[in-house]
Amino acid sequence: MNLIPKRTAMAFIILMGIVSLFADMTYEGARSISGQYLAILGASGTVVGIVAGLGEFIGYGFRLISGYLSDKTGKYWLITFIGYIINLFAVPLLALAGNWPLAATFMVLERFGKSIRTPAKDAMLSYATKTTGRGWGFGLHEAMDQTGAIIGPLIVSAILYYKGTYQTSFAVLLIPALCAMSVLVLARILYPQPKDLEIGHTNLQTEGLSHKYRLYLVAICLIGLGYVDFALIAYHFEKAKVVSAAWVPVIFSIAMASAGLSAIVFGRLYDKMGIASLISAVALSSLFVLFVFLDGFYFALIGMVLWGIGIGAQESVMRAVIADMVPTDRRGTAYGTMNFWFGLFWFLGSAFIGYLYDISIPALIAFSLISQLLALPVLISLKRK
Repeated sequence: MNLIPKRTAMAFIILMGIVSLFADMTYEGARSISGQYLAILGASGTVVGIVAGLGEFIGYGFRLISGYLSDKTGKYWLITFIGYIINLFAVPLLALAGNWPLAATFMVLERFGKSIRTPAKDAMLSYATKTTGRGWGFGLHEAMDQTGAIIGPLIVSAILYYKGTYQTSFAVLLIPALCAMSVLVLARILYPQPKDLEIGHTNLQTEGLSHKYRLYLVAICLIGLGYVDFALIAYHFEKAKVVSAAWVPVIFSIAMASAGLSAIVFGRLYDKMGIASLISAVALSSLFVLFVFLDGFYFALIGMVLWGIGIGAQESVMRAVIADMVPTDRRGTAYGTMNFWFGLFWFLGSAFIGYLYDISIPALIAFSLISQLLALPVLISLKRK
């Protein structure tokens, strides 16, 4: 099999990683204060859960369409550009929101933009990871992604610490948004045909979207159903006075650091031991819910580190598995389909978890933990196949 030089593929991954770094500075900086912002504007816990879940559902759900369109048209770059423009520039518009319905609209719009560009971007990355190793390539990209997710919330935290407003925080995030778009233009110029990065590819396991792929969807849907969105966690921190407002973005940054390290570690493990690395990550990260809803700063910190481990695995190993299951001309569709179902169950779970928060936190903890652990026997069955 003839492959392009590893350094060429790695250069593309790093360049797209820089785009993701600036992009995550923008929207993760905003998400680190979105729950508190909605609370200050008068939203209830149920509303926060629904808004967070709806945003994730749209953020994942539309990927079914955008993934299909990217494969059908081959316009991976065009679709990626459109998505990034909406995704990034919805954030500074939050500075103009004076009520929670308008703020919620911009938050959902930001997720919609991400839904447009993600399948096309993931498909382009999958071509390069053939040479570098699936887990390592996606893991490295996710680590750079999470670097931005660390810096963005820290910027927001500094603004709030020095008596700045939430509106000022959202406005400042226009700067990394512009940086992300500039690097994306450079990537488009240097790599006009990313599909050429995977030369002499073979379909490793399956033709099209197989039974194993559908079994895999069941597992990730169960994970999405039980995963608590950070907006609700931040809402709890605000309502229960677990930490001060300025510390919430800092804790989020720590979780993102955990996610970045998790992506590297479990990505490397995936290249060596396959889907067993995802099984280990899910088993460990599912315990986060036992800590984040307890009173106490250190419990919250431990919980967010575990929460970040799960996020890192979801964004690296989950995508690497798809690249090994599905041939190149179906990957946009496969990523879109996976994200649609994951987002649907994330939405349903988030709405129900938000409802449970208002009536019984112990019930919330039980539902979250059981839902995630139910994914383990499915993943184990897939491993045996």
